[in-house]
Amino acid sequence: MMRRSLVFAVALMGGCAWSTMGSAVELPENDYPTSARADYVFACMQTNGRTREALEKCSCSIDQIAALLPYDKYEEAETIMSVRQKGGENVSMFNSYAPYLEMVKNLKRAQVEAELRCF
Repeated sequence: MMRRSLVFAVALMGGCAWSTMGSAVELPENDYPTSARADYVFACMQTNGRTREALEKCSCSIDQIAALLPYDKYEEAETIMSVRQKGGENVSMFNSYAPYLEMVKNLKRAQVEAELRCF
């Protein structure tokens, strides 16, 4: 019993030492919630077919957008675009206010880049 505990402790220490070594791959920051990625992929697949190939391309697409645009900027632009679709007299500000136009342009640029890379 003592020998197993010693072997386990040595293995655990070795694992800790291995994980603290500088050889780990640096991953990009992932600030997009899973639900936002899933919503994007689901909508993308509705447009591009519900196939395994569409799943891979749509997943690639949201990953590319996430690499180009922080989530808070993505969310702001998506909100503006959603409000625009509702219509009405109160929407005119969302169609002409320069900062809002720029936010939507940035999202559309990221979407075009993602489409070029993934589709």
